[in-house]
Amino acid sequence: MRFGIFLLMRFFLLFTLTLSSSLMALPPGLHTAESKVPDFELPVLFPEGTSAAEWNDDLRAETLALFEKEMFGKVPAISRKASAKLGKKVPDFLNGRAVLQEVVVSLVGKEEGPKLNLLIITPSSAKGPMPVFLGLNFKGNHTIHATEEITVGVESQVARGERAGRWQVEKIIERGYGLVTAFYGDIDLDKNDGFKDGIHGAVEPSEKRDGSSWGSIAAWVWGLSRGLDFLETYEPVDSSKVVVFGHSRLGKTSLWAGATDERFAGVISNNSGCGGAALSRRAFGETVGRINKSFPHWFCENFHAYGKRENELPFDQHQLVALMAPRPVYIASAQDDQWADPKGEFLSAKHADPVYRLLGKDGLDQEEMPKVDQPVGKTIRYHMRSGKHDVKAYDWEQYLRMMDELIR
Repeated sequence: MRFGIFLLMRFFLLFTLTLSSSLMALPPGLHTAESKVPDFELPVLFPEGTSAAEWNDDLRAETLALFEKEMFGKVPAISRKASAKLGKKVPDFLNGRAVLQEVVVSLVGKEEGPKLNLLIITPSSAKGPMPVFLGLNFKGNHTIHATEEITVGVESQVARGERAGRWQVEKIIERGYGLVTAFYGDIDLDKNDGFKDGIHGAVEPSEKRDGSSWGSIAAWVWGLSRGLDFLETYEPVDSSKVVVFGHSRLGKTSLWAGATDERFAGVISNNSGCGGAALSRRAFGETVGRINKSFPHWFCENFHAYGKRENELPFDQHQLVALMAPRPVYIASAQDDQWADPKGEFLSAKHADPVYRLLGKDGLDQEEMPKVDQPVGKTIRYHMRSGKHDVKAYDWEQYLRMMDELIR
């Protein structure tokens, strides 16, 4: 009897594992096997003999223009008439350890236009303007902490504090830093609707779009810069020490924000994968073709042409990372997040290093992929955390250490 039960349990376990494997199977033509990575040659960052002045004066702008034209899209001329209105203030937030301030930024200066609802949390103990993290969130400001003091936005069906683990508000405040966030859908809803809503619909008729017109990531970046505009007027914040942060698709966003707006003092890109920190030419996990099929609105139309033609791209993502130089940049991966290609993310950091050295900074200073949970780097930093696609307390501890050592 016992032997029969044992066989039944063993059969059930094998069946479950087989079913799980089949459900986790990758779409046809995609892989997460190093043996299937094609041979490739990365574009050079700069010709031999290039000076720091030549990079700063010419080559950086040329590289930025390539990414703008062929990947993220060009932002149309938009009047920066954004206006801000202070909202709810909680001076004794977190039992008196912090101040909570809500701000409504009208992105096009019109009451009926799209509005960026900023949530600003700063430590009460600050003696003057402080460095802050600025990042967009996925589900609404009220999801970053369980408190009822935060106004519930349009994503009201999502519970308060549902994403609190990703933001580590208390830890940030305890270290003496501020946190600024907003719902990314305030700027542009994350859906393929022909760019009829959000900032796209407010400033650019869809019939005037072409292959290099901006996608949603470029729109979210534009909104982050408008948030930084406001922080330049907000006395509790040292606007010269604002570090832009993002996870997943918003990790792609933070990299493009750091590239296009050099006012950001540093950049954090968490599990950004394809279109973020991962090298496109590796075609590992999520590929250029797959990401444009799944999310056709994220990038400009020109980028769609490089599906299964990654070697024809006039750039790769190490050049995007290099556009942060000489400012600090942190790229983070997760061991179980093979879809985002951790090795490809590391290699981008590694191959961006020469630009940092050209500009007189120690870059990554690491040749081999580090072990799990072993942070490496100098001005370019990298780690691969154990676990899945997410933002954990371990990640924030590394970001706070970078803030301590390179920003404060």
